[in-house]
Amino acid sequence: MKESFPSLPKHTRGLSVLSLLLALFCTLSDPAAAATPQPLKVFVLVGQSNMQGHAKIETFEHIAMDPKTAPWLEEIQNKDGSPKVCNDVWISYLSTKGVKQGALTAGFGADDQKIGPELSFGIAMQKQLKEPVLLIKVAWGGKSLHTDFRPPSAGDYTFPPERIEQLKKQGKDPDEIQAKQKEAAGKYYRLTVDHVKSALTDIKSVYPDYQTEQGYQLSGLVWFQGWNDMVASDVYPKRNQAGGYDDYSSVMAHFIRDIRKDLAAPKLPVIIGVMGVGGPTDQYGPDQQRYKNTHQHFRDAMAAPAKLPEFKSNVTAVLTEQYWDMELNALVARDGKLRHEIKKKKLKGKEAQAMHKELRQKAFTKREREILEKGVSNYPFHYLGSAKIMVGIGKGFAKAMAELQ
Repeated sequence: MKESFPSLPKHTRGLSVLSLLLALFCTLSDPAAAATPQPLKVFVLVGQSNMQGHAKIETFEHIAMDPKTAPWLEEIQNKDGSPKVCNDVWISYLSTKGVKQGALTAGFGADDQKIGPELSFGIAMQKQLKEPVLLIKVAWGGKSLHTDFRPPSAGDYTFPPERIEQLKKQGKDPDEIQAKQKEAAGKYYRLTVDHVKSALTDIKSVYPDYQTEQGYQLSGLVWFQGWNDMVASDVYPKRNQAGGYDDYSSVMAHFIRDIRKDLAAPKLPVIIGVMGVGGPTDQYGPDQQRYKNTHQHFRDAMAAPAKLPEFKSNVTAVLTEQYWDMELNALVARDGKLRHEIKKKKLKGKEAQAMHKELRQKAFTKREREILEKGVSNYPFHYLGSAKIMVGIGKGFAKAMAELQ
């Protein structure tokens, strides 16, 4: 009986049976020949100042000072201390200064010397997926969800009665101010959608090895914001009460629905990065008690959409308070008291610096001074500008995202 074989490549014709079998084996076992490229996994990172990221590269050293986090440094920094370039993770980033894109490395934060959660998030997702990853990051500081990122289906923002009365007492026209707010509403939401779509239409300009035929898959979105909504007492006049931020929860839910619709990704996994500056509120010290309730009410409102039945299994909230550095926080608080003493003496310039150095020498151990010098590069509301905190947050987002895949 004449032997027959499955369809073979043309170059195998005329070979012996043994050669044909070998050729067939090689053809079937060669991944490049047997499988088409997998769709490129794309993750969207969007938000405000904390998504931008204010942790300076110089604070990388602090990561190595804690045995628990020291291994992280190998993922983001070369042995000579220079930032690593992740050739399997690519990023297109729109922010205040325009678009910046290329292979992921340090410098995709609020400026070229800073990082946000994108660095450790991208590295962790690539390691989890074991394939190239594209990040599309869109973030501006000083913006709000209630106005700047307001999604279309949330409708117009209407001033509460308390604010209208306040404006009238100030001699201002509520209608005029509300008209201006209506005009500004949703501007940054639209810019976000536009940049994501723009980046996806020209992936090869960001990721040179991208093959058009492989396509892409929108695999997740992370929302992480700053303080603008939390401190907006005019928008949330009852923020000191439970439920005072309920409108925030409602708008956030609209944001998720709308962004999924506008990006044509109806089940897009979404991570809500819940504000965690200061750490868990049940660990707040005496000086933090005056705003403890406000912070917790806002956190509860941020996390609330993840509990809605419609978002079950595809939206989750990550409490960034768990990545707050309590040791660093305590040292900053102590150092703040020294600065207050200097301020009371009305010293400035070199005199203030000299006194601060002298007081630090007396108040802190050598290790504590080193932690302060290496670990802090910004204000507490920007997570102290700490790479240790920011890398931890990025890893936390990636872990939660992997669980939603």
